[in-house]
Amino acid sequence: MKVLILIHLVCSAVQVNGFLSHCRYSRSILNTRVREGSSDNNDEIQLNPLLSSVKPSKTVEIFSLVKELQAQGQSVTSLCVGEPDFAPPKAVLDAAQKALIDGDTRYTALTGTVELREAIAADLKKRKGLSYNANTDIVVANGAKQVVYQGILATVGVGDQVLIPAPYWPSYPEMVRLTGAEPIILPTEAKDGFLLTPEALQNALEEHDNIKLLIFCNPSNPTGGVHDLERVKELADVLRKHPQVLVLSDEIYERLIYTDDGATCPAFASHLPDRTMTINGFSKAYAMTGFRLGYLAAPAKLAKAVATLQSQFTSCAGSVSQAAGVAALTQVPEEELQEKFTEMKSKRDYVLDRLSKMPHVHVAVPPQGAFYVLPDISHYVSTTDESKDDTKFCVDLLQNYKLALVPGSAFGAPGTVRISYATSMEELTTAMDKLEKYLQDLL
Repeated sequence: MKVLILIHLVCSAVQVNGFLSHCRYSRSILNTRVREGSSDNNDEIQLNPLLSSVKPSKTVEIFSLVKELQAQGQSVTSLCVGEPDFAPPKAVLDAAQKALIDGDTRYTALTGTVELREAIAADLKKRKGLSYNANTDIVVANGAKQVVYQGILATVGVGDQVLIPAPYWPSYPEMVRLTGAEPIILPTEAKDGFLLTPEALQNALEEHDNIKLLIFCNPSNPTGGVHDLERVKELADVLRKHPQVLVLSDEIYERLIYTDDGATCPAFASHLPDRTMTINGFSKAYAMTGFRLGYLAAPAKLAKAVATLQSQFTSCAGSVSQAAGVAALTQVPEEELQEKFTEMKSKRDYVLDRLSKMPHVHVAVPPQGAFYVLPDISHYVSTTDESKDDTKFCVDLLQNYKLALVPGSAFGAPGTVRISYATSMEELTTAMDKLEKYLQDLL
């Protein structure tokens, strides 16, 4: 396993290096310079001006602070990271071990091994009825996050606009800014379950005439909301009137749906196959977060563009991870996954019950998927005064009560906090006790 960890650390370093290298293109377009003087000789360091518009991830910032406190010997309860607490399935671990023992540690094809691409195509066909050519339509990458960025970069640039419903995963607008395009945030409402409505989509597309891409996360991070089949059809009907708009459909949580009809998440590709990039991966459903394995499935022209970018960023994903991915799709029985989903649902129910008993805390819509809940804490914070906002709330909670949550403002939902319940029941109980005590002390 130490060898496996080393492989992924190297891959991650290569990915970051390639990612930052791309950003140099903007120097020919933007003349702004960010300068930092050396404390020794005042040498000027020129940074890409696009970096001045990119915000650091609040999730990463808080998680880093958690690690600092833990390194100091302090006990911290963390519900800030979306990482399942259960181990990957045995078949996955056995496949990774076998790959290492057999020496399957070399570069693979840029877009992934034939075996994994064929397994992905077969899985999408079996569960969703989607047809993809394993040779031309699928790109395997170092995590779903990588192909989200590559999909954005492949389709938009300076002067383009990208529509992002809010609440949203914080990386979406920052990735858009790194391409030089403009993120257009489209707020959704609690009365609609924080789901995108066809009316809101139509109005946004009429108001902004240069939107080239819609980023759609289903189930949603951070709300856990699920757009059902009928709603996806309605949204697709709107998009048919705007043929210039592509869809990036992030379905990383689609195996974690708690409704009875949630065996397969409705896919945009079913309704707009020629304009949809479907993103998925192995970190959430199979607890393979450290394997850094994701994929994009799209029409050949889009997949080729994404692969071209990847050839200059990281090349292939790790060979050991890919072998594990094949096992995940072909050897892990549905019953084993369902057991974990049932366990996750019970954790959701526990958190919702505890929150319902806390004064002035309101969950507008109980989550139907993923493993997050976004309670409204606006009674305790200000949405206009930074000294009393949800970020200050989370910092105080971490510093004084040693509980880590993420401020909702990072997700485009000020006055809320995001709770990840993908942890042990013992940890959840401790966390809810700490949150309840903090709120009582604020009253």
